[in-house]
Amino acid sequence: MQPDGQFDMQQLLAQAQQMQQAVMEAQAEIAASEVQGQAGGGLVQVTIKASGEVVALTIDPKVVDPEDVDGLQDLVIGAVNDAMANAQQLAADRLGPLSGGLGGGQLPGF
Repeated sequence: MQPDGQFDMQQLLAQAQQMQQAVMEAQAEIAASEVQGQAGGGLVQVTIKASGEVVALTIDPKVVDPEDVDGLQDLVIGAVNDAMANAQQLAADRLGPLSGGLGGGQLPGF
């Protein structure tokens, strides 16, 4: 605030611009990150980009049973869901500190 009780608009705009730059940098960092998920005690592992793109899938041959395709499908789904949850946690961890000064601690659109 200025001495007359008015907000310093230039200072406010500068802070908003710094916040926007920090959010953009965090978003770029998150998009470039890869996270892993697993199911069945590691028998099925998946690596995804934080954007959701599946990069790698590893299935231990022990779980490949032609008589139990449903079980294998469930493990793959579990591993992908685990990786997606890890990606969301990465985003929350990285963007969380940036939202501290905003109303309610929430960034619009996140």
